[in-house]
Amino acid sequence: MKNQDFTCFIGIDISKKMFDVAIIHDERTTSYVFENSKKGTNAFIRLLKNQKISLFDTLICLEHTGVYGKLIIAKLVEKQAHFCVEMPIQITRSIGLLRGKNDKVDAKRIAQYASKNFQDLKLYEPIPEVLEKAKILLKIRRQLVNVKADLNKYPNELELFSPEIGKLAKKNLKKINKTLVDEIKRIEGEINKLILSDDKLNKAVGLATSVTGIGRITALHFTIFTSFFTKYDNPKQLACYCGVVPFDYTSGSSINRKSRVHPMANRTLKKHLHMSALAAINHDPEIRDYFERKVGEGKNKMLIVNNVRNKLVHRICAVIKRQQPYVKSVA
Repeated sequence: MKNQDFTCFIGIDISKKMFDVAIIHDERTTSYVFENSKKGTNAFIRLLKNQKISLFDTLICLEHTGVYGKLIIAKLVEKQAHFCVEMPIQITRSIGLLRGKNDKVDAKRIAQYASKNFQDLKLYEPIPEVLEKAKILLKIRRQLVNVKADLNKYPNELELFSPEIGKLAKKNLKKINKTLVDEIKRIEGEINKLILSDDKLNKAVGLATSVTGIGRITALHFTIFTSFFTKYDNPKQLACYCGVVPFDYTSGSSINRKSRVHPMANRTLKKHLHMSALAAINHDPEIRDYFERKVGEGKNKMLIVNNVRNKLVHRICAVIKRQQPYVKSVA
């Protein structure tokens, strides 16, 4: 937004029931509180209209709060407002040392963050509806898989130390397990129908799954988090977002640690990439040869697996860029 000039900056701090608003206008800061509902979002828009604050000359900034921000974001999109949705840690770290915290103060800090950094901020781009639907289905599937895993953890451990009681527990969970498995399969069927119903989504998932080791669920996660592979400038940037790029940790002569990945990453993509890397090592001859060669050289296995994860990200980016399926190299 380097070529955009704003005369007003608004920070919004959202909670489940309310959202606090701080408005920086004419070198004054005013604060308001609204109900986090359709009635409250309409009242917020009326306030701006009554104070003759033009949405065209105003930059609104709010923290990413998941479902709590759905109503206000939908209203701002409807009104074609200039607004950005930033990660809380990005705002907090840019401000520096902080003392004290409440919603009113947080809204002011968000407004100040927007006024200082507006040239580097990117306006919010709504996610396509088909990806919103896919995101919901994936979340339901993940919850069912987690419930099934948690449900069977105790009986499996119990069977090791008390076989008879463990068998009793498993017997009584058998029907529930079947129901969960059936529901997971049903959700996966809905996901496949959704993919096939949209040509663009079907094309993106098909290209990503052409890379050995990448399954439909992993490909769909990549498509959603990158909004059809548009939210990165190069493969290394996407790999960094996935948490598979090692960084140096050195300073002068006293700090000289091994390079390692940073914990700040998209953990969902990182988890799926890890399973994909293990599958690629087992089923891709080129990657299997690479893995075995590096193990023979004495390299750490987890380091090699991380390198494979990185390779997979670059392969996905390559097939998306070329719009051609991945072709295995022939020995």
